[in-house]
Amino acid sequence: MERKTWLPLVLMLVFAASRWPGMLPENFSAAHALLFCAAFWLPGWLGWVLPMATIIVTDILLNLFYYAESVMVPELISNWMILALFVVLAKWLARRRSYGRVFLGTLVGALLFYLVSNTVSWLVNPVYPKTIGGWIQALTVGLSGFPPTWWFGLKTLFSTGLFTGLFAGAMKWSEALDATEPEPETEDDEETETPPEPSPEAA
Repeated sequence: MERKTWLPLVLMLVFAASRWPGMLPENFSAAHALLFCAAFWLPGWLGWVLPMATIIVTDILLNLFYYAESVMVPELISNWMILALFVVLAKWLARRRSYGRVFLGTLVGALLFYLVSNTVSWLVNPVYPKTIGGWIQALTVGLSGFPPTWWFGLKTLFSTGLFTGLFAGAMKWSEALDATEPEPETEDDEETETPPEPSPEAA
């Protein structure tokens, strides 16, 4: 298997392990970065299926064995729908691959997740007044007794940029290794001996 394929697979396994509560600071996650980057680099169906499958399976396992909650809660389904847009965005940007597009896509995706997820919370949570002021409250200070949502958004943006840099650095290192490895010789590449030209004396 090529390094460009197995390296994202390994990073997805590391990401799945990092989702266990307490492994990283609260709301400091590699989810957005690795979801986008894996979809960006993995070829074919792997780029569509593996990132979302990792998110869904780890969410279900955490709900079953850690949080003791229902598997299919509405919040999870809405999050999956938002994160599925990451995969679509990544595949669209991957038509012209560049590291600038990776950083742009992950940061735009993180901002969209912040806006959409907090807007959904404003719509479904009865505590928020269904007014423009209530929507702004959901995007900024959030609910009393909890840290402000803008702080969670800032941490998400920072962690997304950090893990995107680590992922992109790993892929660049992989490409540099591929460039230094000699290509295997084939029979077509072997030089064929050419017969010596006859000397004038022999002619």
